[in-house]
Amino acid sequence: MKLLTQFIICISCCFVSAVSLAAKVDTVAIPSKVMHKTFKAAVVLPDVYNYSSASLPVVYLLHGGEGSYRDWLSKTADKLLIHKMADEYGIIIVTPDGGGMSYYFDSPIDKSSQFETFISKEVVQHIDSAYRTIRDRKGRIIAGLSMGGHGAFYIATLHPDVYCAAGAISGVMNINVAKWNVPADFAKSRRLNFEHLLGPEKEGTSPWPSYSVVDLINKMKTNDVKLIFDCGVDDIVITPNRELHQLLMTNGIPHDYTERPGKHNWQYFENSVPYQFLFFQKVFKANGSLKQ
Repeated sequence: MKLLTQFIICISCCFVSAVSLAAKVDTVAIPSKVMHKTFKAAVVLPDVYNYSSASLPVVYLLHGGEGSYRDWLSKTADKLLIHKMADEYGIIIVTPDGGGMSYYFDSPIDKSSQFETFISKEVVQHIDSAYRTIRDRKGRIIAGLSMGGHGAFYIATLHPDVYCAAGAISGVMNINVAKWNVPADFAKSRRLNFEHLLGPEKEGTSPWPSYSVVDLINKMKTNDVKLIFDCGVDDIVITPNRELHQLLMTNGIPHDYTERPGKHNWQYFENSVPYQFLFFQKVFKANGSLKQ
């Protein structure tokens, strides 16, 4: 009986220890001076943050259209997926709110939609001031899914001084809805959204020049931002992803691109996450920002 009691106590202690070392999530409010509003973000702190004094690298993970900062923590089948990525690699993961349909650029028309500035400056400054982070581009990566994939590549391309790499899962790499495989009514709703944010469409192959990732190839040639993106072969935005891949190939821009079976859904998004974080780990290690 005594041995059984000791065994139960031992198992209980191990369980408590494992729980205490698991990644933890803070929900923070980040004020935006540029938009005169406060937005929320989730900050996933790996277990190593609790017992080490080292500054850690950060992955900023953007949500998709009509989403919120909670998506990455609530919509995956494995509700601890992001926690596991933080713990496995010893990385802080931040999931900021990017507005429902902002596409993460600064609207020249709608002053309440300035998410390029918010994400690249205000969020980064807030996180760096509140947590023990590597406060240099070599310790920051930005990534996202769908609209967030567009945002990650768009923001990293325009702010290579802030981020060393960008990742996209099923990213909307071209905001020209004619390139999407979607129903007419859906395409119309997105077109109206872009007109609200950017004004009337321009004539030519790019209706809103310089606001699509595919329009930024010349900037990508010179900024040394490491790139990884993937897309399902039956995804609604597979054509823009292939377009970007071909442009990068033609211009000799190094990148990691993969197509896998799948559609534009959380089953595909969730499956891609471990591949992306393995890439992020390699980038951080090469930068000297990650020791493990």
